[in-house]
Amino acid sequence: MAVATEVRTPEVRRTAVDSRYRRGPGRWLVLAAAVVVGLAVLAPFGIMLLNAFKSPQDYAANGPLSLPSGLYLDGVVAFWERVDFPVKLWNSVFISAVVAVLGALLSLLNAYAIGIGRVKGRLWIVALFLLANMLPQEALIYPLFTMAQSVGLSNSQWSVIIIFTVIQSAFGTYLLSSVLGTFPPALLEAAQLDGASRWRILWQVVFPIVRPTLSVLMIFFFIWTWNEFFIPLVMLTSNDTQTIPIALASLQGDRMMDAPTINAGSLVSLVPAVVFFLIFQRTLTRGVTAGAVK
Repeated sequence: MAVATEVRTPEVRRTAVDSRYRRGPGRWLVLAAAVVVGLAVLAPFGIMLLNAFKSPQDYAANGPLSLPSGLYLDGVVAFWERVDFPVKLWNSVFISAVVAVLGALLSLLNAYAIGIGRVKGRLWIVALFLLANMLPQEALIYPLFTMAQSVGLSNSQWSVIIIFTVIQSAFGTYLLSSVLGTFPPALLEAAQLDGASRWRILWQVVFPIVRPTLSVLMIFFFIWTWNEFFIPLVMLTSNDTQTIPIALASLQGDRMMDAPTINAGSLVSLVPAVVFFLIFQRTLTRGVTAGAVK
């Protein structure tokens, strides 16, 4: 009994692909919705940019949505000098970079023991890390502040580094342990047959495969730590140890707010974060889509 088979010519396949990706009204609606969402996200940055170069008199007379009548740079200069911005910038970069590196390293070691080491109670340990990541900072700040004082780390950047390394590594451990839990056993068995130790398996077999995921974690750890406010506000009490978010908060008083200076300071503080994102954008994109076993 003959079976009829359909043979598609290149022209037929091309027509099928064109019809599949043909732009219909639904695609235009999705594009319009994406544009609206993008404009809504960019609107606060546009308002900040308008008021960063506006004088206080111009702001009081015309409001926050008007165009500046002239290029007013005294707000940027006042913020730079009032908060000693280079010191605050170095503190933020130092704390965020150290937390990113240590948090990623601690996450890898924990996940390697949980995901590949197959310790007893693995699911309970992963759930405990997830629960620790969900705890509010307000519930942790008093015991953390008391412990920092008792060990001599009061008003020290290392107290913030240790705290955020543990907090960020809780999320990193939860993520990496799920990834390493599905690690191909054939690679581990082959390495063990070659006489590789657990430490060598970690750095020569596991690390090259999860390196893209670790790169993404480091970028997120850096950004999350950069934006932290509450714990650094409590733990860092002197001007020479504080970070940029605390410097921005110091511009606002109880009954008075210099809106142009705050917008200028926000714009200046945003520049390092944008530069960091632009530098590591390709790493972030590759890390999201990479990580497959080669």
